Amino acid sequence: MLTIYGVYRSRATRPLWLLAEIALPFNHVPVIQAYRLPNPRAEDAPFNTASPEYLAVNPLGQVPCMEDEGLILTESLAITQHIARVHGGALGPQDAAEEALISQWTLLAATSIEACALEIQRILANGGGVQPEGQAAIAIASEKLRRPFARLERHFGGNDWLVGDRFTVADINVAECVRYSQGATALIAEFPALGAWLGRCQSRPAFLSMMAAREAEPA
Repeated sequence: MLTIYGVYRSRATRPLWLLAEIALPFNHVPVIQAYRLPNPRAEDAPFNTASPEYLAVNPLGQVPCMEDEGLILTESLAITQHIARVHGGALGPQDAAEEALISQWTLLAATSIEACALEIQRILANGGGVQPEGQAAIAIASEKLRRPFARLERHFGGNDWLVGDRFTVADINVAECVRYSQGATALIAEFPALGAWLGRCQSRPAFLSMMAAREAEPA
């Protein structure tokens, strides 16, 4: 049976959302990030990314990680694409062209969106959005996001979803990267078709159940 290592308050949200969508039975091993613990190597520390047992699975010491029939993957977006391809049915690619398109949108999210969106989330979470320095940093990150967001806006001007006129793993991968920037409400408002698509993604029962589980975990 497929195993996912990682807590919900991590990039494990991506495969966990997908698994909720397809109702695939799996083992879930909560592995907390070592940086969130005062002493991750203490004898009574919870299972974490610095635990020797976990490093034996993923020497990178990061989450999520997946094991499926002997295959181990350590990158969240590769994990979702594998699950969708092998187990995902309509959420996965139906031919080579769709597989290429899913990879295209996933790589756009990873290379052009995630880092700047995470910077916005980090600043706002730490209360920096009310400080001039934080506002300036958010403005810089927002400017870098406008080009990929404009690309998505054009696509969603004539399409409800990213690939094949249906919800797929590409929507999960991109939506989870865009989500980090949602606190910059003025930025999102500049791209109404993108915002409407994000709303469609985040109104799905599987997303809502995943986020409920995330909120139930200690911050």
